[in-house]
Amino acid sequence: MSRVSRVRRHKPNAPELNITAFLNLMVILVPFLLITAVFSHMSILDLNLPPKQDNQQQNNDSKKDRNFEVIIRKNEMILADTLGGQIKSFRKVNNEYDMKGLSKLLIEVKKKYPEKKNITILLEPNIPYEVLVHAMDTVRVVDVVEMTSVVRKELFPQVAIGDAPLADGSTGG
Repeated sequence: MSRVSRVRRHKPNAPELNITAFLNLMVILVPFLLITAVFSHMSILDLNLPPKQDNQQQNNDSKKDRNFEVIIRKNEMILADTLGGQIKSFRKVNNEYDMKGLSKLLIEVKKKYPEKKNITILLEPNIPYEVLVHAMDTVRVVDVVEMTSVVRKELFPQVAIGDAPLADGSTGG
């Protein structure tokens, strides 16, 4: 038996991969992404639309329940009760709505009606979105100072939104 001698051909070595730059990038990029992920947080708020009233019977039934409405108009904000009408009006001062005054009044209303959880925000056309969001935050929760700490208390967590009635009292349609 003859042995066949194999001649090994010497292959040139493959070039060495230098991954140092890539590892440096990962060492910086991973903590950066982890830190910024904390700040990109979304809140989701469930909203309800006010019920549409088809006939006079439904209108009479809804008048039996006490519901509160915040009506935001171009120059004022009104807190109203569906049974008693307007509770208080807040005029716009320095081109800003008085959300602090509304919050204080809502605290008083909540003390009188602790079982109520729903409120409706009605807006006139062309009210900025930021005003709606600020009003929703104002009617939902309030920060109250108790002893030495600040406690977040729930006011009216079930928020419905809709179109405000026309200023002359008609429904517009």
